[in-house]
Amino acid sequence: MARVALILLLAGLPALPAWSETDFTRLTPAERAIFHAEIRAALLGLPREALPDAPAPPIDLYADEAANDLDRIAAAWSVLTDSNLPGFGPEEAGTTIALMIAPDCPDCARAEAGLRELAQEYDLRVTLVEMEAHRALTDRLGIDLAPTYVFKDKMLRGELPAIVLRKYLD
Repeated sequence: MARVALILLLAGLPALPAWSETDFTRLTPAERAIFHAEIRAALLGLPREALPDAPAPPIDLYADEAANDLDRIAAAWSVLTDSNLPGFGPEEAGTTIALMIAPDCPDCARAEAGLRELAQEYDLRVTLVEMEAHRALTDRLGIDLAPTYVFKDKMLRGELPAIVLRKYLD
């Protein structure tokens, strides 16, 4: 504990003249943001041993995979939403979903039926993409399960009940 106090004291020594001149209760929002950033930077610069009870920094194990998915979706979006594909809902709808389906797939039929119901409630366009007929596209997107819902900013694998899809559409 004494070591932590010494580190904090040494870190704050250059600011002692400013401390006596600053009323921290009267900082503007911009000054508070700058002050917060400086304190955060100082604390993050401390050795991990100085703050043993501090929470570990968050780690997003899937950040790279999610970024790759988004890049693949963006590259394929015009094909996924091609007006020549079968589908339903207005072509100018605010939200478009490409439903990746397979023949003889009961989950795909339920997914399509659920989306048809939601298209009555939401400003929604759904394109139906046969995975076998569009194998290169399916492989490029890394889709291996039917049905898969492809939004502009995410892919959801497997049939989802309407209550779950509503959360993504709201």
